[in-house]
Amino acid sequence: MMHILALAAAGSAFLPSALGQWLWIDKDGRKVFSDRAPPISILQKDILKQPGSKATGFDAPVAPLETEPAPAMRAAAPVQSGFATLQLSGRDTELESRKKQAADLEMAQKQAEAKKLVSAKADNCERARKGYASLLSGVRISVANAKGEREFMDDAARLSESRRLRAIADSDCLNNPTWSPAALP
Repeated sequence: MMHILALAAAGSAFLPSALGQWLWIDKDGRKVFSDRAPPISILQKDILKQPGSKATGFDAPVAPLETEPAPAMRAAAPVQSGFATLQLSGRDTELESRKKQAADLEMAQKQAEAKKLVSAKADNCERARKGYASLLSGVRISVANAKGEREFMDDAARLSESRRLRAIADSDCLNNPTWSPAALP
């Protein structure tokens, strides 16, 4: 029985330190929950909750800890912890690198899409040029009708198809260096 009481007393002695949670707003406006104190660059007004206080928001002021130096002294005091590489700029380099990677990926996708579009336009240009040339050659061209039967194009259908192919060639072949408007009759 005595061992159980001693164990309960020892466990309850560590309970307040385990519940010591800090809550503050960082430079980006995000709420940060931690069991460690905020960096020196965080202003006292941005600390919403600290261990030993009941304040959970802006409605109750946070009393400074007795061991914590005054804000003016905090700014003037050098960093004495083992974190000599700690950056006080308020910039999250990992977040910035992820944003840069996402932007690079998006740009690569846009470039791939643009290349695909250019390739499709070049293919359409070549097909339109060949189709237009075959229409102008005078060879009889057959097409399938709605029933699946083969019909030969009459002069009106040939003229309509040549205008359609010429419009496709005009729109898709403009940036093609091998095409000139004079290439089509």
